[in-house]
Amino acid sequence: MLSDSELEALMTDRESDAVERKASLHDKELIRQAICAFANDLPGNRRPGIVLVGLNDDGSGSGFRATDEALRSLADMRSDGNILPLPTLSVQKRILCGCEVAVVQVEPSLTPPVRFKGRVWIRVGPRRAIATADEERRLSERRRAADLPFDQQPARGVTLEDLDLESFLREYLPYAIAPEMLAQNERTLEQRLQSLRFLNRDGVPNNAAILILGRDPLRILPGAYIQFLRLDGERITDPIRDQKEVSGPLSQQIRRLEEILEANTSVRTSVRGGVREERYPDYPIVALQQICRNALVHRTYEGTNAPVRVYWFADRIEVLSPGGLYGSVTPENVLEGRVTDYRNPLVAEAAKVQGFVQRFGLGIPLAVEELKKNGNPPPDFHFEPANVLVTLRGVSP
Repeated sequence: MLSDSELEALMTDRESDAVERKASLHDKELIRQAICAFANDLPGNRRPGIVLVGLNDDGSGSGFRATDEALRSLADMRSDGNILPLPTLSVQKRILCGCEVAVVQVEPSLTPPVRFKGRVWIRVGPRRAIATADEERRLSERRRAADLPFDQQPARGVTLEDLDLESFLREYLPYAIAPEMLAQNERTLEQRLQSLRFLNRDGVPNNAAILILGRDPLRILPGAYIQFLRLDGERITDPIRDQKEVSGPLSQQIRRLEEILEANTSVRTSVRGGVREERYPDYPIVALQQICRNALVHRTYEGTNAPVRVYWFADRIEVLSPGGLYGSVTPENVLEGRVTDYRNPLVAEAAKVQGFVQRFGLGIPLAVEELKKNGNPPPDFHFEPANVLVTLRGVSP
């Protein structure tokens, strides 16, 4: 974060491609547009952009109060799913020239273009606007494969023929790009795929394209499937009641697994005075969905061909995801949901676009809450360098 003297110099300086001032949180949409524009860093400054909340246009204080609630509201703009890929930003309260100010520092994205509600916002000097096709192309070309996470690295030996392009046009593109942008968009299919970061500058699909749009992801990534096992006891050696392997594009895997989970869920009914009152499942379906979606989005595909495993025992369900905790997520903060980091950021973005993620960081806290409401014990997390195991236990009789 910049020093007080550096920030004070920006208070009265002309708004530029490095700073924007807002009097309050009244119009959060404009603040999000500014965050998106600074993350894109179209001029290539390679330095943070600053949003100063609490200042009038002339740099004078607006009387804004940088309360904890206001700071949380600003910080939540990072992970509420409206700005994709997730921007890197920090929020602090500062007293500058006697004025109370919330300082939002936005780092340039390593994987532009960044979109706010499907639109690529950019800033050059005092101008903030939606990027033209040429400006968006310049942002796309700035990415370097060596800097990219696994899901955005080129997939070996893969071409456009390996992708279900009709599904992309019908089921993905309309939810990823704002309708008015699509209506005036005359780009080729390849340009649209590239704009959404599924192709590199040479037109080669990446690993995320295979996972999200692939006709046969398992052929390219041998671990890209789910192993479901239902056992008639509490040990892995007990008789198998049902077993399935679920493969295909990630959205298909999620939907099929959730159908299997619902089919295996039992419901009990409480009876009082001879009248049926309430129905309780042995496991709340929302909790199962959130834990399994989390396992699929955050798993690793590097150095392993292991699937995500969902083993349903008589007394518990175990969900094993290849890959340990990633980045800034730790055993201490994983349940809070306030710290988010992504091994597969483009896969996470696609899950949000396709409706499987309501808000980043919400999944585990929501699962914990649903288990508690249903009367289940809290989930047990076991973390190892190579995997994460989540154990859910049924409701006691």
